[in-house]
Amino acid sequence: MELQVILVNEKDEMTGTAGKMEAHQKGLLHRAFSVFVFNSKGEMLLQQRAINKYHSGGLWTNACCSHPYPGEEIQEGAKRRLKEEMGFEIPITKSFDFVYKAALANGLIEYEFDHVFVGEYDGPVNYNKEEVVSFCYKTMQDIRDSLKTYPQNYTAWFRLAFPKIEKWQRER
Repeated sequence: MELQVILVNEKDEMTGTAGKMEAHQKGLLHRAFSVFVFNSKGEMLLQQRAINKYHSGGLWTNACCSHPYPGEEIQEGAKRRLKEEMGFEIPITKSFDFVYKAALANGLIEYEFDHVFVGEYDGPVNYNKEEVVSFCYKTMQDIRDSLKTYPQNYTAWFRLAFPKIEKWQRER
């Protein structure tokens, strides 16, 4: 059976469920999370998505993004997915949320109520090779410069979320 996502309204109130592909084909608003991980030097952990992902394959993005299962707490889903994709567990803190809609290159539509979590980690990264091609840590300035020069190398949601993470860092 296809994985289900939680459909929501603009206030993040559940309105139902749908198959993950159906939600992305029809552009249905659904609940999601993004995890941003920084090391003790303030560098951000980036992952390059596996080429065979159902969308945005080969593009660079934050440590992990996904959807909580129906009935799963959002933060628990974020921690679960970080472990599945990047191979480590850390405490994460909810930082902010935002709604975005983006048409993807393969005709799918991301329309997500995205809960953003942040954590710190300096240990080894044992990423799942079915999910991730590569990873690196970069300074915020290096990412900002790269986003200006090569925006096509990054996922749609990362391009939208990065300025929000910068603002969050300045205001905390």
